Amino acid sequence: MKRFWKIFATIAVLGLILVGCGNSSSSSQKQTTVKIGVVGADNRVLQSVAKKVKKQGINIKIVQFSDYNQPNTALKDHDIDLNLFQHQYFLNNWNKTHHGDLVSIGQTIIAPLAIYSKKITKISQIKQGDTIALPNDPTNEGRALQLLQAAGLIKLNTKVALPTTRDVTDNKLNLKLKAVDAAQTASSLPDVAASVINSGVAQDAKLNPKKAIYTEKVNKQSQPWINVFVANKKDKNNKTYQKIVKAFRTKDTANLIEKLYHGSEVPAWTQKF
Repeated sequence: MKRFWKIFATIAVLGLILVGCGNSSSSSQKQTTVKIGVVGADNRVLQSVAKKVKKQGINIKIVQFSDYNQPNTALKDHDIDLNLFQHQYFLNNWNKTHHGDLVSIGQTIIAPLAIYSKKITKISQIKQGDTIALPNDPTNEGRALQLLQAAGLIKLNTKVALPTTRDVTDNKLNLKLKAVDAAQTASSLPDVAASVINSGVAQDAKLNPKKAIYTEKVNKQSQPWINVFVANKKDKNNKTYQKIVKAFRTKDTANLIEKLYHGSEVPAWTQKF
């Protein structure tokens, strides 16, 4: 009988050891934290992606910035690992003016620019001498001017790829084009007839994209405006970062974008240009 209890006790101890080892193995999965810089408060899509990659041992930490001037500097200084807020044109211009070597590691969405107003309900109501606000950073200013041209309000020098207000060749309504910080384009609405506003800024200001008086079309000309994940050049092939990009560019993420934004953001990887 004593021998039986000794054998039983030995088996029980071995069982506890094996259970302990199993728990240790499952709880010791290496977690890699990736800090991603964003502009704007609406991060529902990225939060959804974060849940997916957490199962792969990747912990996404979203780092909020208040304007477009900060996230690339933070990335260059290695205060963050990636950022997700800009299109390719903006990135190219930033690298040129700041002697940077940041690179795109994957396309995400196209966020059409739109013209909003609190004073009128359609583009034809803009009248002589009205003031139109537009973002003042070089790439978004040029894009906004092209949108105003598409809306029939101005004409631009066709030889210039990225125009400035100096490239306006026809302004039949003598509109005053007021360049302001992109983050201020929505808050300027009470003081202007209309404002050209980026999608993220419009979302933060709770503007309804269906009430925009004019919206940028998504077509083959939209490709420079596709938003991208951005990394330092040395991290271009980082496998962890590529897993995040892959998790973003999925059918269920595309469905979520369409459900949340109803066309004010469009999954780029589903478009045929």
